[in-house]
Amino acid sequence: MFIVGIDIAKRSHVARIIDSEGRIVVKPFSFRNSCSGYNALLARMHKITNRKSELILAMEATSHYWLALYTRLCREGYRVVLLNPIQTHAVREMLNNGDTKTDEIDTLAIAETIRFGRYKPSRVPQDKLLALRELCRNRYYLVDMASDLKRKITALLDQVFPEFETQFSTIFGKAALAVLKQYPTAEKMGRAQLGKLTQLLQTASNGRFGEWKARQLRETAKGSFGIPDCEGVYSMLILLHLQSLLDGAATLERQMAEIFSQFDTPLTSIPGIGPLLGAAILSEIRDISSFSCADKLLSYAGLNPRVKQSGETKFGGIHMSKRGSPYLRRAIWMACTNAVQCDPMFRAYYEKKAAEGMKYMCIIGHVTRKMTAVIFAVLRDNSPTRNPSC
Repeated sequence: MFIVGIDIAKRSHVARIIDSEGRIVVKPFSFRNSCSGYNALLARMHKITNRKSELILAMEATSHYWLALYTRLCREGYRVVLLNPIQTHAVREMLNNGDTKTDEIDTLAIAETIRFGRYKPSRVPQDKLLALRELCRNRYYLVDMASDLKRKITALLDQVFPEFETQFSTIFGKAALAVLKQYPTAEKMGRAQLGKLTQLLQTASNGRFGEWKARQLRETAKGSFGIPDCEGVYSMLILLHLQSLLDGAATLERQMAEIFSQFDTPLTSIPGIGPLLGAAILSEIRDISSFSCADKLLSYAGLNPRVKQSGETKFGGIHMSKRGSPYLRRAIWMACTNAVQCDPMFRAYYEKKAAEGMKYMCIIGHVTRKMTAVIFAVLRDNSPTRNPSC
């Protein structure tokens, strides 16, 4: 049996080949992340053996750079093991005492991890699951970008219609946004037809606002202290940012929900988890059998406690390790904030911790452990939770 340890990088990878006794068969060599580089790797392996069954190739899941090589090797029938970098860390520390990190040392650590058998292979997601993960991660990017857009819209309104924010509880509510799309400045609002504005408000607010609100808005606009909309620039910018804000994540969310619906998963039976959070959680976990217990999943999400202690002295208290997937951590955290609002079990647990004098962030940290345990059990048993409340 021959083991090929591959250290993954963006442009070029480094590999070495050892046998089952740990002897070096092929010294570390570099090959490009391209068709020619792939062929060079095959040529090196064919010099040793032409039997694919005698080869095990291993690599770490480094960003997305491993995907092309892994896919090609699997497609051609090679046995490939995908490792979490945490799995190779202990072997790497043993090999070089933690003093040096090079590509050559990494290839040996990867190969020796396989030889020692101290690993649990990660299964690569199916094409749809991988695509779902990309959608979820990019949606997070757009959601974060929306905060910047909101600040820009607010800054523009402060100049051309500073009184607008006093007319609604939030300028980014459904009714306020509908009005802004039609009348982005005080000048346009002041010239609005009363009937048209009334109809817009009634529809957007489900009847909450009517003619009285339309009159109030129009009169406020006529007396606004805002600056004139020179050349229509402010209107154009407000509408442009509004369009990005409203449509940015909507397309991704529709496709996420569509793909997620194709998976037979009971995740959405858990309180606080809907299709969007379910899609994020499922696509990050991928294969629940990769985790032997809920604590392993907790660590993968970076939600496990980290304590710095020397003797009887603790430094900085207890904090989350934040070593794992930030996307999974974020999704579970959001699920917890939802669950404590609408589920009796999670709410009771929250209130119990609050009665002990804990602060909000610390309480939610405890709730994440309970939520992760529920997620693990539901996915492991492929069975819905018994009493969903959200």
